[in-house]
Amino acid sequence: MTSPTLLLLCLFATVLELDTTYAFQLTFSRGIIAGPLLSLLTGDLIAGLQVGIFTELLFSDINPLGGVLPPSAVGCCAVTLALNFLGTPLPVAFFLGVLAAFAFAYAERSVRKIRCRWIGNWEKKIMEQPRLINRTVFLSLLTSFASTFLLFSLFIIAGTALCKWLLPHLPEQSLLAFKLAFMAVPWIGITTLLYSFRLKTK
Repeated sequence: MTSPTLLLLCLFATVLELDTTYAFQLTFSRGIIAGPLLSLLTGDLIAGLQVGIFTELLFSDINPLGGVLPPSAVGCCAVTLALNFLGTPLPVAFFLGVLAAFAFAYAERSVRKIRCRWIGNWEKKIMEQPRLINRTVFLSLLTSFASTFLLFSLFIIAGTALCKWLLPHLPEQSLLAFKLAFMAVPWIGITTLLYSFRLKTK
């Protein structure tokens, strides 16, 4: 991944992903916001709006409550827009982005488990030396930033390699199926939202 645009995309996406829980929490990590923001780097605002809205609708029913870690909307938008920027048709790129969003959630669970093992040691050191709290928070954010950037970069690299190998072998019917499935995403999301609202009004 040598393109400066893709490097900036990964860096920006990483900052937006930190908005989910680690910092800021200004809702910039929602798909409907992250998609258009990231598309400013790729130069295709229409694709960014479309991907952002579709991601928002697709993941709208998955709430980060309790131990639930939802798929990464930022990851979905970043991988989709990066692959589309590199020439992958948007419908194909979107479904690879969705896979990356779920893969990121799985990897994030593992990262959080490792971090939980460190908390006891951090707490003990802070109790002994309270002035270490700022350094501890900074190191925690730095490790989160590094792991997220690494995961997004790996997903884009893997997705690019997969598309280069797969796309020349895909029959025309498969590309049509991807387009039809892509067009169905907002309707699936809207149906899910209507069902949720119906349950809440009862």
